[in-house]
Amino acid sequence: MIEVTIPLRTSDEAVLVLGPYDRHAKLLRQALAIEIFVRGSNLRLKGPEEKVELAQQRIEHLLGKFRKGRELQSAEIEQILLGPTSAETEAAWAPRSDAKGGTEPAGIPRGRMERAHPMIHARVRPVEPRGQNQRRYFDQMEKDTLTFGLGAAGTGKTYLAVAGALRALRRGEVRRLIITRPVVEAGERLGFLPGDLQAKLDPYMRPIYDALGELLKFEDVTGLIEAGVIEIAPLAYMRGRTLSNAFVILDEAQNASPMQMKMFLTRLGEGSRMVVTGDPTQNDLERGRPSGLLDAVQRLRGYEGIGVTEFTGKDIVRHPLVEAIVNAYERPVPRDSGQEADGVRDASS
Repeated sequence: MIEVTIPLRTSDEAVLVLGPYDRHAKLLRQALAIEIFVRGSNLRLKGPEEKVELAQQRIEHLLGKFRKGRELQSAEIEQILLGPTSAETEAAWAPRSDAKGGTEPAGIPRGRMERAHPMIHARVRPVEPRGQNQRRYFDQMEKDTLTFGLGAAGTGKTYLAVAGALRALRRGEVRRLIITRPVVEAGERLGFLPGDLQAKLDPYMRPIYDALGELLKFEDVTGLIEAGVIEIAPLAYMRGRTLSNAFVILDEAQNASPMQMKMFLTRLGEGSRMVVTGDPTQNDLERGRPSGLLDAVQRLRGYEGIGVTEFTGKDIVRHPLVEAIVNAYERPVPRDSGQEADGVRDASS
């Protein structure tokens, strides 16, 4: 038995999920044998783990449509909450003939089920934003087509972006998750790394794998990558592509040049959302090369469908010492009478 909390933004959302005279809630209780009730501004689900997770997926899918301004009829709401019948599910996921006379593999639904996704079977660790800025960032990812998250290390920019992407996948709002980073050495010359291309790129992409590993089981991450549902690739690999029906994350965007940033942003296709994260104070580009992150924010801030969240040191959620370290590096370095700021003793002393 587990209990899950789903935050509700308004009383209208509670009425939507519970239904008139609790009709929808009664149907869910009967179908899944779970308890469902509202406490304060939260919806609570309690029951067997598998059934609660299924109910959570359906309710979050419903809320996602409602928050996008969709007009929902009672029959559509009930269909979302109760799910398809077993006959519909078998028909939707069965192998079928393609246009060339061959057979398409099972697992690709058709008709109304076309947006269903293998991600629905993966267990995602629930994430609750901490603080006002994280909540604003999370809301912008759901509301806006393009979201920028700027701020110091440890503020949850990448982690929340990945969590938001997985939530969109679970709801069927997108078909795949694409995460990219500029491949830039952080102040070190690594030389020629051994292995094939993927082995050479893995060290640069490790933080992304770490974020996925905290939210999903290892076997789910591996399976979704192998199925092409999750793609992790360098920024250079985005050139020439149109990214449709995808949740696309550009991480460490301070290391992208203005032209790379323009190239990335113009990949946006139909049915997609983008999140761009970065710390403008940790630019690893060669001296004299401008960063495309602040350039893009300055050009695009204020446009409809574009949100910007700027995190501060107070938003840091890593070890408490990280906030002190960030603040210390933002202050001028004190110099004593016989030592330079970089620790090299003055030649005249």
